[in-house]
This record gives sequence, C-alpha cells and structure tokens, in this order.
Amino acid sequence: MDVILVDEQDRPVGAMEKMEVHQKALLHRAFSIFIFNERGEMLLHKRADKKYHSGGLWTNACCSHPRPGEDTLEAAGKRLLQEMGIVTPLEKAFEFVYKAGFDNGLTEYEFDHVFVGTYSGDVTPDAEEVSDYCYKSIEEIKNSIQSHPQKYTEWFKIAFPKMEAYLESAASH
Repeated sequence: MDVILVDEQDRPVGAMEKMEVHQKALLHRAFSIFIFNERGEMLLHKRADKKYHSGGLWTNACCSHPRPGEDTLEAAGKRLLQEMGIVTPLEKAFEFVYKAGFDNGLTEYEFDHVFVGTYSGDVTPDAEEVSDYCYKSIEEIKNSIQSHPQKYTEWFKIAFPKMEAYLESAASH
C-alpha cells in the first residue's frame, strides 16, 4: 500500500510504499481517530501482536494512512469501520507532526490529522488489527500513561495531552 509523502505544511510531494517510508523515516500523511462514548470515556484499543510495529500496545480508537488521491476524512471514516466496526460522524480536532523510532528499525514520521467522534454502540474490531478494546476516563488514561508508559504507543503518548487540551478548550467555549 502506498502512502502520501508530504512536506512540513502537509503539501503532497509524492507517494511511496508504506514499509519503505517507515524504513527511510520519511514524512507522510496519517490520521488518528479518538472516539468517546456518551459518558465522555475514550475508546482505546490494543494493537494486534503481529502488527509491523507497536504490537500489543494500547492506543486510540484507530490510526492509519490515507492512500494517494483519497480524502483524509473519508479515509478515516472507512478505516474506523474496517478496524473497529464503527460508523459515526468525525470532525477535525487538530494536527501535529511527530517522529518516533522503534526497536525493529522502523520510524514513524507523520503529519497526523486528528479526528474526534462520539459513539456508544457495539464495537466489532478486526482481529487482524485489534486484540482488545475498552473505554476509560481521561483521568484513568492519564494516570496509567504516567505509571505504565510502556503499555502505550509512542504517538498516543504524544497525542493524548493534545487531545486533553482540545477537550478543555472545546468545553470552555
């Protein structure tokens, strides 16, 4: 699968096969989806053990890459359905760039578009992607990241405080 290579302003500069991008640590477009239930709890999922990196770690509801020519919001909705069995409206929350290396030599260097949605129905995850899931309060997650950071993906540990700030800002308006 090809991903979209971008510059620091998220302008497309080409496309390349996903594994090659992660081997060469090239900046590419990605998205992360945060889902909350009616109680304000965040949906977390545990990545399947056999994922190409960060297997067995907890993270937000869904993360992936839009394909060349694919709208990022549309891609997010499709992947959320494929990976978690969820259909719900998503809205753009914020974006950020991060770089994180992994023990297997791969590097995530992503321009990450973060979307947020609310959903309280059944979750039917794809076992190829997800080994477990749960809903937790923001406070529970914050405490767990502080006490057991090794249980979470690198990007989630970067995105979570940004999501906290986004939620606080949204609540004050």
